[in-house]
Amino acid sequence: MIHPLADVQSKSIGSNTHIWQFSVILAGAVIGDNCNINCHTFIENDVIIGSNVTVKAGVFLWDGITIEDNVFIGPSVSFVNDKYPRSKQYQESVQRIFLKKNCSIGSNATILGGVTIGSHAMIGAGSVVTKDVPDHAIIAGNPGKLVGFISDTKNVLQKISENEYVEEATGKRFIFSNNKLQLI
Repeated sequence: MIHPLADVQSKSIGSNTHIWQFSVILAGAVIGDNCNINCHTFIENDVIIGSNVTVKAGVFLWDGITIEDNVFIGPSVSFVNDKYPRSKQYQESVQRIFLKKNCSIGSNATILGGVTIGSHAMIGAGSVVTKDVPDHAIIAGNPGKLVGFISDTKNVLQKISENEYVEEATGKRFIFSNNKLQLI
């Protein structure tokens, strides 16, 4: 479903994707199946969006952004693809941003260029992400800091020692080492 008040130039829109009013999607954008692109959004040419992605209102996806499946992008999230922006001076290449499967980004977060957000990671509302985020990490603040981890099943892991965590619901234990969360 493409709302009649949306400006969709792309022919690469998956089945069962909903695009709401006042959205602008340029010709080179690729959007997967079963997505929900809310109102007042803008998607440039060099953007790839997987399936089952939600893009809430007020989000602008600039060239160089790749979004994998099952990602949630909250209202008014900002993405930055130019480290030194200047008026009327256009960069030859953009800083790429990668959002891995199943990650969620809270409203009004800012994601700087050159960053990868790991699978299942959660970015808190209003956070400023300045560096790569590990899989399953919970990031909050400005600048964004690691404040915990979340499991595949959306349970916040409890810290039991310096680098060890447990998922209380299942009893599974994890260790965070070399910037990776691993099942023990």
